[in-house]
Order: sequence, then C-alpha cells, then structure tokens
Amino acid sequence: MTDRRSAPSTTPPAPAIAVALHHDRAAGGAPTIVASGRGAVAERILEIAFASGVKVREDADLAALLETVELGAAIPLEAFAAVAEVLAYLYQANDAMAAGGGGRT
Repeated sequence: MTDRRSAPSTTPPAPAIAVALHHDRAAGGAPTIVASGRGAVAERILEIAFASGVKVREDADLAALLETVELGAAIPLEAFAAVAEVLAYLYQANDAMAAGGGGRT
C-alpha cells in the first residue's frame, strides 16, 4: 500500500497583490492604474480601500496581469473584458446603495 498524503510545502506563499483602478464614468475611456503593489504595499492598498468604503474584488489572475502595467497607464486590451465585468458589478452596487438599497454587494 502506498501513502498518498502530500508532504508539507516548503515553498513560502506568494505575497498578496493589489491593484487599484480609476475610471471616470462620465468621461469614458479606459480605466487607469492608480496604485499597485505586493506584500505590505498590497495590504496597505486594501486597508485604504476598505477604510474608504471602496468595493474590492479578489481576482488573482487579473491582479497579476494589471500589476505589470505602469502607474497612470490605461489597462491593457487583454484585461478589458475582466475589468468591464468588475466595473459593471461595482456600478450596480454603488447605484443600489445610492438609491437607498444599501443591501449586500
């Protein structure tokens, strides 16, 4: 009989990644990267977002792609579909809160 239990990993977990976007809904155009970081910087970005009531979405693949973009630059074409999905969700949540729905998002 073979023991199929996996050995504990000796590889440390990858540091967290956080990327903040800005999108001027009225002006249109592509969202831009306004903050990006790993580890302690990522944690600080998240702290500021939570403290400011900014909605946060966890998507490791999208964060990894967006972290390669220079600050102030528009998101790359490859990220448009994923970012559009996130923005649609956030706009709906914000509109519901503004209308007094205040429900869960």
